[in-house]
Amino acid sequence: MRFLSALMPRETRFFTLFDRHADFVLAGGRAISELVRDYADEGRRAALIARIGEVERSADKVTYETVSLLHVTFITPFDRNDIHRLISGMDDILDLIQDAAESMHLFDIRTLPPEADRMARLLESCCEKVQAAVNLLSSMDNATRALALAQEIDALESEADALMRASISRLFREEQDVRQLIKHKNVYEYLENAIDKCQDVANIIEAVVVENV
Repeated sequence: MRFLSALMPRETRFFTLFDRHADFVLAGGRAISELVRDYADEGRRAALIARIGEVERSADKVTYETVSLLHVTFITPFDRNDIHRLISGMDDILDLIQDAAESMHLFDIRTLPPEADRMARLLESCCEKVQAAVNLLSSMDNATRALALAQEIDALESEADALMRASISRLFREEQDVRQLIKHKNVYEYLENAIDKCQDVANIIEAVVVENV
């Protein structure tokens, strides 16, 4: 049975769907970084929050297409569970980016905490590397570079984790307004959680590469 399966063509449309979704991840990462950087511009703020919502909804459609294709495909490029985990993990990144953006509006946040820009830039870098690594999955000839990108995402997550601890410590030392403290703490947590999800995706990519080279 394994011999017969090896002779059958594998469904390659998955890679097109992965790449499309990864492009949305990158678009979301860039938009949240831009939102944080230009937060004082209220008109631009509203437009970027709306843009992030559009990106997230577009990515949801790709996730649905991928899962639907998985249900009707006999021979997949790699493990079915890994395919589901990969597309779901990328979707989680965008869900958290959207949560971060919408929380700024819902909580009526007027100013962002001091290290939010640095955290958002780390998230954007992670999204760039997720996109690059996903684009390499169609050929295991790219295994070495894909694994290197996964390690780079891991290093960025460690940097973000240290920044998160230092930033929250600073908030509790310096912020006197309890409501403001809670709002700013939530901003840090949403951004850091999105970076954590990038690391989760990097771990999935690493596992796929190791199992298929």
